[in-house]
Amino acid sequence: MLWSKAKKLIMKRTFLFFAFILLINVSLLAQESTPKVDARQNTQQERIQQGKQSGEISRREAVRVRKEQKHIRRTERRAKADGDVTAAERRKIDRKQDRASRHIHRANTNEAKSK
Repeated sequence: MLWSKAKKLIMKRTFLFFAFILLINVSLLAQESTPKVDARQNTQQERIQQGKQSGEISRREAVRVRKEQKHIRRTERRAKADGDVTAAERRKIDRKQDRASRHIHRANTNEAKSK
């Protein structure tokens, strides 16, 4: 009788351990489910920084486009919250990044147009 209780306890702990490991792996996969989005975010951040350093983007414009980037990150976090980013969520993020890219481009070139 004692041996079977000890075995049950060991089996239960083993099961909980593997369940915990599985949960961690799933959550890590969910965090990395949008590598293209993350790469594009990084590229856009670099474009903003380069424009700011070169003086092509004013402080006000930089604040505006950085706020837009923050909004995109928030949308991405919400999409990842359930562990799966659907095609519709990816399209939504992609559209927001397209719009942000246009805004960054306009901010970088608006001075040249006004001259």
